[in-house]
Amino acid sequence: MKRVVLFGPPGVGKGTQGGRLAATLGVPVISTGDLFRAHVRNGTDLGKRLSALIAAGDYVPDSVTNTMLAERLAEPDAQGGFLLDGYPRTADQVAELDRLLALSDTSLDAVLLLSASDDVLEERLLKRAAEQGRSDDTPEVIRHRLALYHAETEPLVALYDAADLVLRVDGVGTTDEVHERLIAAIGQVEPSALP
Repeated sequence: MKRVVLFGPPGVGKGTQGGRLAATLGVPVISTGDLFRAHVRNGTDLGKRLSALIAAGDYVPDSVTNTMLAERLAEPDAQGGFLLDGYPRTADQVAELDRLLALSDTSLDAVLLLSASDDVLEERLLKRAAEQGRSDDTPEVIRHRLALYHAETEPLVALYDAADLVLRVDGVGTTDEVHERLIAAIGQVEPSALP
């Protein structure tokens, strides 16, 4: 498996698990959220436009997100595969990802769907806000982001289910437990063989 989407609601652990899983797969993790925050942090023109959207928990327009992703997938380290975190989030983004992969005569290998209840997610995000000081982790913004996920992004699972790509993984537990479940889901190694 070399082309994987890590899917799930905000706070389910995509960022935590993405780096570890990407290292196991030998591919780069590509987080659209990290790309957006880097623009904001660096004060680019795009970052200035994105700042208010991110602070409110709103989605960045597809045209911007698709362009950033296409540029990132064109980089040499992503040619042999990738793990996507935070993309796709809309039906248009699913179509764009399919188009980009078709250009290189490839396709997704799997969509790993991490799940947890909204109560668990809100608790995790509030804890992250306290630890990291992220402006997009206030109670109001968290509830907005979860509602947006359920309304716009969660329905995409059906598209990937139809293509028989979805592997469901319980996102509740220790970091190591969830990582072992992800590894077991993709069948790379037996969980008992992990360090």
